[in-house]
Amino acid sequence: MQPFYQTVLQTVYLQKYSHDSCKNSRQTAVAREIPDIVIGRLPVYLRELTRLAEDEGKINTSSHELGERLGISSAQIRKDLSHFGEFGKQGTGYHIKYLIEQLREILHLTKEWDVALVGAGYLGHALAHYHGFLHRGFRISWIFDNDPAKIGEQMDELIVQDVDDLEKVITKNEIKVAVIAVPANIAQEITDRLVTVGIRSILSYAPIHLNVPEGVEISYSDPVVQLQRMTYYLS
Repeated sequence: MQPFYQTVLQTVYLQKYSHDSCKNSRQTAVAREIPDIVIGRLPVYLRELTRLAEDEGKINTSSHELGERLGISSAQIRKDLSHFGEFGKQGTGYHIKYLIEQLREILHLTKEWDVALVGAGYLGHALAHYHGFLHRGFRISWIFDNDPAKIGEQMDELIVQDVDDLEKVITKNEIKVAVIAVPANIAQEITDRLVTVGIRSILSYAPIHLNVPEGVEISYSDPVVQLQRMTYYLS
């Protein structure tokens, strides 16, 4: 299962190019030609580069070193990065700080993204209390639920809001990213409401396919599906 921030980054990347870059049709076309699987690896590279810089104090690295650490071929890393330009130098490899800056720009992490979380159950509770998102560009700023017993409850530094106020809050705060952690039977309704008020990037934990209009990017995170995929390889 992909980490929360990695999955959201994919949807944010595609949404950002499809909307903010609509004035440059060539740039939008190029962005859309880049395979989603490539976009999905960029946050992994960013995470490892950050670890190299902050935890190990390294200045330079190479596609070979990154590949060994991540279990990805050096050729694949070079090919992925080549979609966005030339970042390395022969003999010295990649300057880590520079490549981090470039990846953050590519992934639109030069700003902090406010995130609306819908669903204050066990999963929503865990997401609200996880502080690992902040230094990766995301802040869960609002939590919504329809359970009277949960509305008004404090989760970390946030207060659970009534889902009836969802449209008003999202519109007022111009939120573009949302996470859905609700039961399957209401997930489509919540999705429709989010899209109506301008949400353009959605990560859904609901175990159901959701329909969204063109221009809205949606990703799914279903741990059961991932486990079922892995059992195929068990003998």
